[in-house]
Amino acid sequence: MYFLYFKAFHIIGVVIWFSGLFYLGRLFVYHKETEELQEPENETLKKQYSKMEKRLYYGIAWPGLCITIAFGLGMLIEWGFPNWIQLKFALAILLVVYHFLCGHIRKKLCKKDFFLNSKHLRIFNEIPTIFLVSIVFLVVFKDTLSLTVLLSVIITLSVIIFFSIHLLSLRKK
Repeated sequence: MYFLYFKAFHIIGVVIWFSGLFYLGRLFVYHKETEELQEPENETLKKQYSKMEKRLYYGIAWPGLCITIAFGLGMLIEWGFPNWIQLKFALAILLVVYHFLCGHIRKKLCKKDFFLNSKHLRIFNEIPTIFLVSIVFLVVFKDTLSLTVLLSVIITLSVIIFFSIHLLSLRKK
């Protein structure tokens, strides 16, 4: 019975965490694009985006991460470490690295010391999508999912995302 509560809270944590990561990446794009604007609009928007990024990172993404990890570890006690969980765990660790990278980018953008352009940030913003799709496929199909199929899904999704971003950037010119 406790397992179902852990599972429910784990899913809630994942939804909170991913909503924070998805929106944070979008804010990074908007923040970077303010460099193309004239003063005083440029400075005003940068301050606003910095404030929004900080609140989102610490107020939504961090609590979502903590809830996800706490209840995910609780479920591991019940499940153990089957093969599919090991891969999910590895993806979750990479997602935590992405989370910390978002914190680093947030600080760099606030200091006006960030070198990537908005197109690069659009690509960066799609990384959680690839993680989400991969993890959902793993959880739904568990041990019946072959690594070849999972990699095919990830590569196909990545190519679609990359070309969509590229076409969007061509359209903006």
